Amino acid sequence: MSDQNTKILWEPSHERIRESNIIAFIEAIESDWKTNIDDFEGLYEFSVQESEKFWQSLISFAGVIAETWGKNVIKDPGKMPGAVWFPDAKLNYAENLLRRKDVSDALVFWGEDKVKSRFSHKELFDEVSRIAQAMRAKGIVAGDRVGGYMPNMPQTIIAMLAAVSIGAIWSSCSPDFGVQGVLDRFGQIEPKMIFVCDGYFYGGKAHNILEKTSEILRHLPSVKFTVVVPYCHSSPVIEGVSNSILWGDFIADFGASEIEFARLPFNHPLYIMYSSGTTGVPKCIVHGAGGTLLKHLSEHLLHSDEKPGDRVFYFTTCGWMMWNWLVSGLACEATLLLYDGSPFYPDGNIIFNYADAEGMTHFGTSAKYIDAVKKAELKPKNSHDLSMLKSMMSTGSPLVPESFDYVYENIKSDLHLASISGGTDIVGCFVLGNPIGPVWRGEIQTRALGLAVDVFDEFGNSLQEEAGDLVCTKPFPSMPVGFWADEDGEKYKSAYFKNYPNVWCHGDWVELTERGGMVIYGRSDATLNPGGVRIGTAEIYRQVEQFDEVIEGLCIGQIWDGDTRVVLFVVMRDGSTLTDVLQDAIRLRIRKNCTPRHVPEIIICVPDIPRTKSGKITELAVRNIIEGRPIKNAEALANAESLKFFENLPDLIK
Repeated sequence: MSDQNTKILWEPSHERIRESNIIAFIEAIESDWKTNIDDFEGLYEFSVQESEKFWQSLISFAGVIAETWGKNVIKDPGKMPGAVWFPDAKLNYAENLLRRKDVSDALVFWGEDKVKSRFSHKELFDEVSRIAQAMRAKGIVAGDRVGGYMPNMPQTIIAMLAAVSIGAIWSSCSPDFGVQGVLDRFGQIEPKMIFVCDGYFYGGKAHNILEKTSEILRHLPSVKFTVVVPYCHSSPVIEGVSNSILWGDFIADFGASEIEFARLPFNHPLYIMYSSGTTGVPKCIVHGAGGTLLKHLSEHLLHSDEKPGDRVFYFTTCGWMMWNWLVSGLACEATLLLYDGSPFYPDGNIIFNYADAEGMTHFGTSAKYIDAVKKAELKPKNSHDLSMLKSMMSTGSPLVPESFDYVYENIKSDLHLASISGGTDIVGCFVLGNPIGPVWRGEIQTRALGLAVDVFDEFGNSLQEEAGDLVCTKPFPSMPVGFWADEDGEKYKSAYFKNYPNVWCHGDWVELTERGGMVIYGRSDATLNPGGVRIGTAEIYRQVEQFDEVIEGLCIGQIWDGDTRVVLFVVMRDGSTLTDVLQDAIRLRIRKNCTPRHVPEIIICVPDIPRTKSGKITELAVRNIIEGRPIKNAEALANAESLKFFENLPDLIK
């Protein structure tokens, strides 16, 4: 099914292969277990067939700090879900990220062209120490939830590390989220404390969020303390924010000292992250400290070949799992390059300027960003040095073959380009890069080490060179601990295990190539993905259906120009018309209460919306019509005749 005429665009030099972490890791495994591994493919097979040995060797290779690991590697390995990794281990995630205390850069920050700052490893440790002491003084203990309504800035990382050093659970939203979007998330987990900024910069403008924060807090009685970080203003006015204190005042009484790290069980909750909210309010996905750390170490050290002193960048907000992923680079003793704001302000060169100024070695972004700089006809290869840049990573949506060409022709020819894909669900990747293997045009290089990734047809048969569901057939450490408030685990099981018993089904429509690489064709469910950020239809519906003129709405993501655009269909009340004024009002409400990424590019009026016999609307049937796919479940629809309203719509024809 994939393009058999694809070609190799890059191969690593012999020197790069020889000096890679992967080769060193293979040698460590051979020493640990008296086995022979010939190449990366052999390493992958070992990691899946001997997964217990693989993760033990990674722990040793990465020097993971723990009080104890215990004798058991995995309990109930045949259960999925139900397997428990390292059931006797005790560790702390923050302790592993703060092992380095010298004066070299730990965090570098650019807030567009408005704010720049940096923290050494020592300064980072000391600031985490002070915040952690202040949090303990306010009564924060292990298991408490601490929220962040913050940009991707140093104070966000500091607050998170301080919280989890105590054993508190961190959860974050991007400051461009509207009030309802935050309440849909934090309202479920009831944080005891939140960190907020006074605003954020985007497109050269400051956007104050303290008014939104005040409204959020009125509906979040669980929050007892709010720490405000000055960002857009040196002395923000916080009188309207209940139980609030400025960052500097919060830590004024505490000097830096050794941090009292709480070493807790391997699966002690570290993060609460959120599903897209396709079928209602977002699901609260709980990830454990140990599984998150090991998964991220495998990806940073092995798949990304990060070494101490490397300078790692990922363009992300704190509402996307790539922020959580980026932070773990500290466990590899790397420097993190943080950026907040528009990647095109004051022009499209800002991130490449950042790369040159700070010696960026790893450049992480979205497929949409690469497409945008391509359309802007930028040629950083000619305008920038980029001599330190070793790797470029792309995720969020499939990287099209033409974008592979653009990177090598116009950014850098000697570059490891890694298209990667996974999800919030596993706080990591199922498929990603191999720094010692060739890059084939339009293809993700490999399946993730330690994950038994396969492709199934609808009957559970394994496929190669045919499209099917991306699945994982064996347990792995970064599977969620569970969903918040899902006491019997039914929501968790339903989310991933209803299609194939004892097998994780991720919901991506993919093909495993003859080379062991992967091509992703999109989601096989209704999740939207504009600009590489997962969002859910239910969040949009809640806003649209507040309009008296609208009876009901249905959203799909349509593949368009190498990305996904949001298309909204509405059924109007009798006597009402979908005017330009109403469309503007719908978009404004969605932007205000969700995020700019939720805003539909196209709004179309239809007479009816397909629904199942149980009354549920079915986005997948509509998306299949739009994308020209067959409708397999028309017999399950109560009103199959409604599908004809979605055929051959002029605005949706490519």
